[in-house]
Amino acid sequence: MDTKDNTLLPGQRLRARGATSNATGRFEGTARIAFDDGWDIPPEDRLVQTEVRLERPRSAITYNRSPDLPFDRSINPYRGCEHGCIYCFARPSHAFLNLSPGLDFETKLIARPGIGAVLDRELRAKSYKVATIALGTNTDPYQPCEAEHGVMREVLEVLSAFRHPIAITTKGTLIERDIDILAPLAAQGLVRVGMSVTTLDPVLARRMEPRAPHPARRLETVRRLTAAGIPVRIMAAPMIPGLSDPELEAILEAGQAAGAKAASFITLRLPMEVSALFQDWLANHYPDRAAKVMARVRELHGGKDYDAQWGKRFRGEGVWANLMARRFKIAAARLGLDAPQPALRCDLFHPPARVGDQLKLF
Repeated sequence: MDTKDNTLLPGQRLRARGATSNATGRFEGTARIAFDDGWDIPPEDRLVQTEVRLERPRSAITYNRSPDLPFDRSINPYRGCEHGCIYCFARPSHAFLNLSPGLDFETKLIARPGIGAVLDRELRAKSYKVATIALGTNTDPYQPCEAEHGVMREVLEVLSAFRHPIAITTKGTLIERDIDILAPLAAQGLVRVGMSVTTLDPVLARRMEPRAPHPARRLETVRRLTAAGIPVRIMAAPMIPGLSDPELEAILEAGQAAGAKAASFITLRLPMEVSALFQDWLANHYPDRAAKVMARVRELHGGKDYDAQWGKRFRGEGVWANLMARRFKIAAARLGLDAPQPALRCDLFHPPARVGDQLKLF
């Protein structure tokens, strides 16, 4: 795909990317514009490639005080996400790294090897109070580069050794690799997985989530996880009004057929830079319904592209928000996906012995 965007050099090409621009992040004092200085770009450099940089982590666990989140701590093995989902609410976080929430977010990734040792130290602190750690709440821990870098595997090995409760959210089928860790944790009531499916339409999925696994492949992962005794929640997220929201019931039905025991949904969120990126994508791929989609989005958020108020940001408000919530409630009840899920156990948490530790006599 060629682009006329002035944040890419002439002749640079995009393949399987969500964003088509690389606008400067909001914290930068100057704007970056690509300029052709007369030197030809070698053919092999014309395709925008993925780069993975390494970061030496100083901390592992991130804490939050958000009253509308079901967890107060999380771990992010990676910064940025190669899945390239155009709607990803985490894109603005790349601006904190002096990188663009656009193409940089999906092509300039940061892996955090060595985070396992840092996590081990934090979990051993006398002040640490155990509670479920969420993984995949910002960027996907099972994005493609995990196959090479294995940072998520490193985190899981530590959490497993401590018998720590874990909640994982992902689109990545690479999670199947870790069934050997997750199945024993599930048998102890220490893990649950949320599999995100935004649409069942393969064409829409490839345009909207260009490097994420095919929806049917994600459903197969749900089958494999549940067959191993790992509880899975099907997540219809995000539901995009006027584009993917008609599929809500079908997604829940597909998840239930694959073995999911619970369900949830979230409507589209367009914080900060995400709004412009999504609207540009919408105009390029669905110009016939772009105005309708954005009109519906604004109805959900009081006339704005996004309302970040606690309790409103995930579902919106008004007639359409109420209708979506009602549809979900009816479908979840019909499919048996509305039963409360048992809380993950915290009473099994115990720091494993280290080499050189003095053993207890009693």
